[in-house]
Amino acid sequence: MTSIVHIKKYANRRLYDMEKSKYVTLIEVADMIKNGREVEVTDANTEEDVTAFILTQIVLEKSKHKKALLPIPLLHLIIRYGDNILSEFFEKYLQITIDRYVSHKIAFDEHFKKVIDLGMGWSDIAQKSIAGITPFKPFMDIFSGEPKPSEDKNGDDKK
Repeated sequence: MTSIVHIKKYANRRLYDMEKSKYVTLIEVADMIKNGREVEVTDANTEEDVTAFILTQIVLEKSKHKKALLPIPLLHLIIRYGDNILSEFFEKYLQITIDRYVSHKIAFDEHFKKVIDLGMGWSDIAQKSIAGITPFKPFMDIFSGEPKPSEDKNGDDKK
């Protein structure tokens, strides 16, 4: 199985997975990507690469339910400046920024889990050590009438 899934897009907007020889939905293409696969979509008639269009369509479909994908001011900038200024930013810097954010988030989550696990281990050790200690025992012994270890039964100090 190759790492790239080749998909043909037909005029009727249907997507055909060449690897599995079956039609797929946008949701299934999104699932392929979530599972680590890369997709390449070509127009069945023109052989033109339409991958970016299909992936954008997937993102827009997912954002329908949330009512907003990007902040409105950013959408205005994208429309206003189009390919002139923002395409370089999106091609170079946005991908790098997101990749670094994801890798740092994963590393932080793993480190935080280790800290929590370590803390839980210390908590167990502390509970076991404290279990035999009664902090109020010396205070309560005053009222119990039991002699202190340094006193004899007559209340006299042993020397």
